[in-house]
Amino acid sequence: MELVLTFIQKAIGQGIAILFGATGEIITEKSGNLNLGIPGIMYMGGISGLMGAFVYENAAENPIPFIGLIISFAATLLASAFGGLIYSFLTITLRANQNVVGLALTTFGVGFGNFFGGSISKLAGGVGQISVKGTASAFRASVPGLNKIPIIGELFFSYGFLTYLAVIIALSMTYFLKNTRKGLNLRAVGENPATADAAGIHVSRYKYVATIVGAAIAGLGGLYFVMEYLGGTWSNNGFGDRGWLAIALVILALWNPNNAIWGSFLFGGLYILYIYLPGLTRATQELCKMLPYVVTIIVLIISSKRNKHESQPPSSLGKAYFREER
Repeated sequence: MELVLTFIQKAIGQGIAILFGATGEIITEKSGNLNLGIPGIMYMGGISGLMGAFVYENAAENPIPFIGLIISFAATLLASAFGGLIYSFLTITLRANQNVVGLALTTFGVGFGNFFGGSISKLAGGVGQISVKGTASAFRASVPGLNKIPIIGELFFSYGFLTYLAVIIALSMTYFLKNTRKGLNLRAVGENPATADAAGIHVSRYKYVATIVGAAIAGLGGLYFVMEYLGGTWSNNGFGDRGWLAIALVILALWNPNNAIWGSFLFGGLYILYIYLPGLTRATQELCKMLPYVVTIIVLIISSKRNKHESQPPSSLGKAYFREER
């Protein structure tokens, strides 16, 4: 029983960063933009939050963890939103190829994170010596009182606030997309921007806002991984392929943030399953790590066969919109 409980907790812990990334990408894709820069933006968000906390803790005489949390959170939102702004400007205003810009942004973001992560390590006295434990303790603080309840407390109330924020954002985005006028306008832009434009919807504005907000949400996945999951430390290339798993989760979730919640926990469990399976060789461990992608491919095939409109990507996904061609 204890092993099962531990596995579920670890799966949730692994899945939250993926959930942030997937939710942000779903909002972006609903506008018709395909942002393959999400992995890089998650790196930018993570390192920016860490840098903000590091500067604060080393500048203040008596650093207060809660203030460090606010500074770190704000730095992450600004950096990741800026990444979304760069992508939007290049693909919407300058009409550059979305795939090329997204991949370039990922390359830049990973390099940005690793460069500044290494620089902070040197300032802190060497690789692995970065210390923002005070701020990280604020991120990792669990629900007081409720976390002491046997089993239930460990399973549901033993996480930091970013874990619950990820779920709240996913639920809120589902409501926004399905039950608000602006959400319906955003979906109209993603399905047919020419028709939306003719109906008086400002297509470029919706695309800009959705992409920037989506990037900001995705960046919180990087902050979560650095502060809550790793406890305020940085490891170059430590994110692994979680950013790409977030993009894959968009397909598994069928472009529905609610589905991304359980899908992220599934991905988190599959991602660490090899640790709990005895007798695996290095090769079979790597095969186990492929399971999230295999599941995504299966879901993609099934959803394509059913051909239900609500299970398909936005019709204009990845396509540039030229108003003069309307």
